[in-house]
Amino acid sequence: MAKRRKKAAKKKTKKKAKKRRRR
Repeated sequence: MAKRRKKAAKKKTKKKAKKRRRR
């Protein structure tokens, strides 16, 4: 479970970074 949570967190960070770059 911990591993899965880490992966999801990484994906969320990537998405946030993309949105920030666009703005």
